[in-house]
Amino acid sequence: MNLIAPLLSLDTTLLDLSFSSKKKLFEHAADLFAQTHGLKSTDIFTSLFERERLGSTALGYGIAIPHGRIKGLKDACGALYRLSTPLDFDAPDNQPVSLCFILLVPKDANERHLQILGELAQLFGDEVMRTNMLAAASPDDLLAMLNAWSS
Repeated sequence: MNLIAPLLSLDTTLLDLSFSSKKKLFEHAADLFAQTHGLKSTDIFTSLFERERLGSTALGYGIAIPHGRIKGLKDACGALYRLSTPLDFDAPDNQPVSLCFILLVPKDANERHLQILGELAQLFGDEVMRTNMLAAASPDDLLAMLNAWSS
């Protein structure tokens, strides 16, 4: 078992969406988390946007992991976006982002936050896994891949 798969559901595994900017992506994610977790979308958007202003959350290889700390959130949660039109994220390798895992953690979840980020870096560092994620036919297939993956 890994720390990533339990953070996702069919509702938060979104394939082949397109956004005109990071801001639009963050707005969509904020609304999604507000609906699926009963959070305030403005808190989520602000947290994601402010973190991104500190420095890009892009890892390279077409991957980004925007993340934020949310007051009142009980457990970490995530959303995985596979973008049909890659977005510029100011990545270290200058590659646009096609796979974006948005992570929200409770305000005080330091150790857990770091463990999840570390595991996401391992997951996305696996070239075969990245290729398979980009080729997945459905959210079900993508979730099955993530459930089978181990760090």
